[in-house]
Amino acid sequence: MTRPLDVVIRRAETDADLQAWNRVRRIVLPDEPIGTIDQIRAADRPERLVLLAEVGGEVVGHGFAGPSSLADGFVATRILPAHRRRGIGTAVLRVLLEHHAKLGNRSVASHVGDDPSMGFATAHGFAEVDRQVEMVRTITTDEPVPPPYPGIEFTTVAADPDLLRRAFTVAEQGYADMALATGAATILLDEWLRDEATLPAGSIVALAGGEIVGYAGLIAWNDDDTRAENGLTVVDRAWRGRGLATALKQRQLAWASANGLREIVTWTQQGNEAMQHVNVGLGYVTRSISRTVRRDLA
Repeated sequence: MTRPLDVVIRRAETDADLQAWNRVRRIVLPDEPIGTIDQIRAADRPERLVLLAEVGGEVVGHGFAGPSSLADGFVATRILPAHRRRGIGTAVLRVLLEHHAKLGNRSVASHVGDDPSMGFATAHGFAEVDRQVEMVRTITTDEPVPPPYPGIEFTTVAADPDLLRRAFTVAEQGYADMALATGAATILLDEWLRDEATLPAGSIVALAGGEIVGYAGLIAWNDDDTRAENGLTVVDRAWRGRGLATALKQRQLAWASANGLREIVTWTQQGNEAMQHVNVGLGYVTRSISRTVRRDLA
């Protein structure tokens, strides 16, 4: 059996390194999208750390550290199934925690998908603080034409890219209102512009009198053109309770059907039953639960 001392943990720097990092993510998280090499590089900043774990020159896992709205920082340790329970995850996590400690961070958060992973997290001082619900919508080839919505003009980010920047004000409302156990979520404008609407033609904007009152983003699944992920769906507070979120997502589903998508995935926080109700009404079904865990740094 390989001992933890045989593990080499290093930064993922070259394109080949980042491709190997993505390969681990794809195996460990088959139902989540991966970023392109360019997207990963564009998000680089001093507080981020992207690691590879190798045994005998073979990549057997990876790690990630970065900022978080759930704590002072975020960590993720992912080890290929055949190499678990050998101390590799612990070795990777140690490097990630040391990175955050050097930055002066006092707490870190992560996401846990299954019971063995929860056991690993608990053994390393993490405790559950929240949950997220993964919901999936199978897209048919004949999604219905959405009914009209009086007083609203629907368009897309593809039709006018500046709409994404203009939608940020409404997005801030949505993040502020998220029911997180750790407090209100936040997002920076540069993160919003970089990460949202990577499928701009499927990212729908609702305008009333030329003002943005609703937005439903769609995120590319870079290694599978038949899948996508919902970005933020948000409605201006003054327009909530009128079915506008449903109208936005109906148009998104119709676009997805016409453009060859066969599955859309979305994540909602525990406590955001209003959006979960919208999703259920549109045919989404629950596939998994992700637990948010957090620990303090000594």
